Amino acid sequence: MKQIPNLFTLLNLCFGCLAIIYILQNGIIIVSNEDGTQYIDIAEKIWYASLFIGLAGIVDFLDGFIARLMKVNSEMGKQLDSLADVVTFGVAPGLIMYQFLRMVFASGANGIEVSGIWLLPALLIPCAAAYRLARFNIDQGQQYGFKGMPTPAVGLLVASFPLIYWNTDTVAVSAFIQAKWAAAVLYIIIILLSYLMVSKLPFMALKFKDFSVAGNWPKIVLLLTAVLAALFLHWLAVPVVFVAYIVLSLVPGKNQPQA
Repeated sequence: MKQIPNLFTLLNLCFGCLAIIYILQNGIIIVSNEDGTQYIDIAEKIWYASLFIGLAGIVDFLDGFIARLMKVNSEMGKQLDSLADVVTFGVAPGLIMYQFLRMVFASGANGIEVSGIWLLPALLIPCAAAYRLARFNIDQGQQYGFKGMPTPAVGLLVASFPLIYWNTDTVAVSAFIQAKWAAAVLYIIIILLSYLMVSKLPFMALKFKDFSVAGNWPKIVLLLTAVLAALFLHWLAVPVVFVAYIVLSLVPGKNQPQA
């Protein structure tokens, strides 16, 4: 019975591996429209990988919930969970950013042959995720608050990018890949997300110490924001909720991790 949470953790890892398989199978294609404009696409859309990362996020929540419910928390489970998270919420999202950088450069002249050195910044995400999880494993004071952005939050944000790009009709979103400044934006996103993970900024854990409104209002506001954003913005809700999570976590005196 005590291995049941670990089985969920391994399922998280399997979903992460499946996401990586879908990401690496994609080949960039350039579609020419009748008006002479070009559209950059990927033969097997990465958003299948996004779905697996999303499923992994659900499983990642369940393994901890089940472990607490069954009172079988263990050091083995903690280490295994971090190893799985590095793959699912670190390596897989890093490769998604790698593919998006390839698409951005492919939209320019001779972009298909771009040097790999321009794509390597995407690997900052898995490196930062590994560092953040290693630090979490040796810090006993992060039960009701985190030091640094939780890796699953970053992984789920990046996983939303393919879903937004291929499933949103907004012209600005579709045209982003061909914009001259798109690569710079992606680099900034990579650096910002990596910094948030390795920083010691306080971020709230989505656990309830009690059921009082006064003690949990940031979580309640975040939940309401998520519901409303999902209703009106669909996949674009994910970045909105991510920003709301940052703002609500940094409210002075609320949900601070223990020293």
